[in-house]
Amino acid sequence: MLNMNFAERVIINTAKQPWLASPAKGVWRKPLEREDKESGHTTSIVKYEAGSAFKPHPHPFGEEIFVLEGVFSDEHGDYPAGTYLRNPPNSVHAPFSKHGCVIFVKLNQFDEQDLTTVRVNTHETPWQQGQGNLQVMSLHSFAQQHTALVKWPANERFIPHTHFGGEEILVLEGAFIDEQGQYPQGSWLRNPHLSQHTPFVEQPTVILVKVGHLAIN
Repeated sequence: MLNMNFAERVIINTAKQPWLASPAKGVWRKPLEREDKESGHTTSIVKYEAGSAFKPHPHPFGEEIFVLEGVFSDEHGDYPAGTYLRNPPNSVHAPFSKHGCVIFVKLNQFDEQDLTTVRVNTHETPWQQGQGNLQVMSLHSFAQQHTALVKWPANERFIPHTHFGGEEILVLEGAFIDEQGQYPQGSWLRNPHLSQHTPFVEQPTVILVKVGHLAIN
């Protein structure tokens, strides 16, 4: 098990993590949280070398992907950098990459009733006005869970707030900051249920953020 105590705050600079081999040749991983070695609740950064592939496999409790670099593919289509994907519980696919890619992946973390397939090219989706000068792009919502991109202009601050059901952030561009530290591009943060902070930025910053999905007991 790795980082499976959801009552703990976790900060990982993924740029400093080594790549670890996966069962598929040419596919490498940086595990962030993992229930078991090859099953259960898992969050990772995954790199496909050019021409690499995984055999067809099921997602018992869903798969959530954000394409960070290159083009990720499966038998259903090609997904360039900036694509957000959700494959619902019990879906099956055979992923590959012709020219190589890097993706952020969350496995087996869906509510069993969350059955929507999602394909969003964020480069073709308009931003909406958020609080203050923030811009927000909603990607998916189910019950109390919400996933979005948030774009911060330089020197923007957010109000102090509490994370009901937790908060998870992947810094895509710039550097995210709060009173506990500064988190450069590639940083992954997991804040537990009812944690609090007052975030801000000094440079233009984009984050992928998910809230309301962590254990609240």
